[in-house]
Amino acid sequence: MTQKDALDVMKMGHSVFLTGPAGSGKTHVLNEYIEYLRKKGVGVGITASTGIAATHLGGMTIHSWSGIGIRDEFTDEDIEQLLKQSRLKRRFEAVDVLVIDEVSMLHAHQLDLIDEITRAMKDSSQSFGGFQIILCGDFFQLPPVRRGRESSSFVYSAESWSVLDPDILYLDEQHRQTDKTLTALLCDIRNAQTSEDTLETLRLCYKRKMDTTIVPTKLYTHNVDVDAVNERALEALDGDTREFGMESVGPKKFVLSLKKSCLAPETLYLKEGASVMCVKNNFEKGYVNGTLGTVIDFEDDMPVIETREGDEITLSPESWCIEEDGKTLAEITQIPLRLAWAITVHKSQGMSLDAAEMDLSKSFEKGMGYVALSRVRTLDGLRLVGGGLNTVALQVNDSVSDFDVVLREKSDDVAERVCELGSDEVSARQEQFLKQCASLLLPKQKEKKVSTYEITKQYILDSQSIEDIAVQREVTNDTILNHIEKLLEQDGELDVEYLRPKKSKRVKRIEEVFERIGIDRLAPVKSDLGDDTSYHELRLVRIFMKRDAEH
Repeated sequence: MTQKDALDVMKMGHSVFLTGPAGSGKTHVLNEYIEYLRKKGVGVGITASTGIAATHLGGMTIHSWSGIGIRDEFTDEDIEQLLKQSRLKRRFEAVDVLVIDEVSMLHAHQLDLIDEITRAMKDSSQSFGGFQIILCGDFFQLPPVRRGRESSSFVYSAESWSVLDPDILYLDEQHRQTDKTLTALLCDIRNAQTSEDTLETLRLCYKRKMDTTIVPTKLYTHNVDVDAVNERALEALDGDTREFGMESVGPKKFVLSLKKSCLAPETLYLKEGASVMCVKNNFEKGYVNGTLGTVIDFEDDMPVIETREGDEITLSPESWCIEEDGKTLAEITQIPLRLAWAITVHKSQGMSLDAAEMDLSKSFEKGMGYVALSRVRTLDGLRLVGGGLNTVALQVNDSVSDFDVVLREKSDDVAERVCELGSDEVSARQEQFLKQCASLLLPKQKEKKVSTYEITKQYILDSQSIEDIAVQREVTNDTILNHIEKLLEQDGELDVEYLRPKKSKRVKRIEEVFERIGIDRLAPVKSDLGDDTSYHELRLVRIFMKRDAEH
């Protein structure tokens, strides 16, 4: 199926599973559809199973979006508690379409839980509460991560998948790989038809000399090998090592859960010249989860990195937390970086690499070799190292291979049905879907205009963070700070105490400069403190300095 045909089906409002080989343009089609929906005024929830995949779409993890968080089981009482969260309730009411990318990394029981929550939130017995569901992924990619002895179960075995019965859109074009030999090799692996020619092509990659102007990303199957490579590379650099320790507050079990789900190390060691990867989103500062760069300096003990795009960014501590009913139950804080001379194959999913050096000799999961090899655009950008390919490296999951045949057949059936409809009928159905979307009809209703400040105030009364308010209102953090300042002028008793910055040497220093230069002058204060201090930080500190002075 072509990308255009897939878009035509989605625009008719059908719930679908969009799939296809690595590099077939799945993320591109999703972005095209999301842009189309936004232009038409249709609310869309943009999510993915992983943080890195979510950043490719400008969204968030499905765990965060749906309220699941790090939990795998919910009782009826737990869901009742979710229904009481007005912020979450508004999120579900504001959309008609829910996108979930990289569903291959979701367990079946997690998809069932998302279905259960959406039904409850929408007060509907329909599958997924009546949302149009856009599932996207490739089951030849790595399966859901197992915990302990539990078995992996792809989402297509979920009861909710069967009830949804999505249309299958199987893309068969190739847009990442421009190398016909590499494309044929990947097809051999995907179709479980590796031959002596396939193996010989890979053997040649052990002797390959690569373009020395491109530093290859090293891929390994195990964290221990990744850590060893990163530690040796850091040790080889000249200069002093800087150490950054993780801080944590809250019950031990919640803190441990956060540490396991967070990609930042408990102790981060850095030097100038270190290759690093950002592990959190901060759109305001210009980095996202997966941004690669090099440490070029330290300013006020904070690392400064230069990204591969040439941008210079000063990193400061970020927080990861578990919240319930607007209250923080546990929180960890760390510089959002990890060393990145080497990364695991799991972490590489979704990346496109110009050059990669990989060791597949310890592959332990079917599909691992396919994921790793499909990251590169050409064979010239691939070098294999290690003790050769083990028996698992080029294998794919047998059940996935069988199911793939079914998916292709169903996709052909969908394409045939759409062709029989004709272009006029397809267009008519697309228009009908737009009319059915509640969010498209809302602007036509004549309602009393509510002040933009009052809208922000409702979020504040729900104790939401500035960042969450900004995302939901589709404005900048600074705009929300403007609103808060205005609201406090109107109502000095408005409770914003939960937003107060934690007391630290950094906050104390900002306060001292304000006291010396003057509370109403931001630019001179920022100039005094340097570029690692944002106007966002200054304004937030100033809000509470003024509030304390008035009280």
